[in-house]
Amino acid sequence: MIFYFSATGNSKYVALKIAAETKEEPIAIADCVKNREFTFEVKDKERIGFVTPTYFWGLPSIVCEFLEKLELRMPDSYHPYIYHVATFGTTTGQVSHMVNELLKKRGLSLDGRFSVQMPDTWTPVFNLTDKEKIRKINHEAEKQIAEAAGKIRREFAGDFSRRKVPMIAVRLYYPLYERKRKTKYFTVEDNCIECGLCAKKCPVAAIEMQAGRPVWVKEKCTLCLGCLHRCPKFAIQYGKKTKKHGQYVNPNVKV
Repeated sequence: MIFYFSATGNSKYVALKIAAETKEEPIAIADCVKNREFTFEVKDKERIGFVTPTYFWGLPSIVCEFLEKLELRMPDSYHPYIYHVATFGTTTGQVSHMVNELLKKRGLSLDGRFSVQMPDTWTPVFNLTDKEKIRKINHEAEKQIAEAAGKIRREFAGDFSRRKVPMIAVRLYYPLYERKRKTKYFTVEDNCIECGLCAKKCPVAAIEMQAGRPVWVKEKCTLCLGCLHRCPKFAIQYGKKTKKHGQYVNPNVKV
C-alpha cells in the first residue's frame, strides 16, 4: 500500500505512477484522517510506501498526525520494505528523516528514501506563471519518478533523496511553518462565485461556507494552499504576493 498526501496533485501523481509499477494500492492520507482510519492490515510480501510533499523543509502537519496514529498489522515475523518519496521544489530539507523518526515510534523504519523535484506550489515566494518552465520541470520529473519506482519495485535500500540540508538548519527553519499555518493570512476577493469547492476539498476542514462565502473557522490549517490553487476564479489569496504568482495543479491527475 502507498499512503500519499497531495493538495495540487504532484504527490498524488507520483504515488499513482509508483502504484502502477509495484501493483499496490494508493491510499489518500487526507481521506484517512477525515474518516479517522489509521489501522491497516499488511499482507505478506506487501511493501509500505509514503509519498509526501516537503513543507518548510519538513512534513505537512496532516502527515505528522497520520504517522503518529498509524497502526500497521502484519503477519508474524514479516518485515515489509518501507520507503518514502518526497516531492519538492527547491530542497527536500530533512523530510525523510522526519518520517523515519515518526515511524520509529511505531517500531518501524525506512528502508528506502527517494525524491522527485516538481513545481514548487508555495506561491508566497515562487512564481508559477511561466508555463513552459513548469512543463520542463514536470518533464524532468518523469525520469526521477521512473528511477524511484524501479528501485522501489526491486526494493533497493538506501538514501537516494536529493538536495537535503543539514538537520541543524531544518531545526531553525521548520518552526516557521507553525507561524505561517495561521489562517488569518488568507483572504477572499470579490470575484468569488460561492462554489464551495475550497470548503469541500480542505483536508483539515478549516473552511466553512457562511452566507455563501468561505470562512476559515480554524486558527491553523495544514497550509497546503489547495484552496488557492484550485479556486476556479483565483479568488483566494495568501498574503500579498500570491496574486501575481499564479495557480498550479498537476495536469495529469484530478485533485
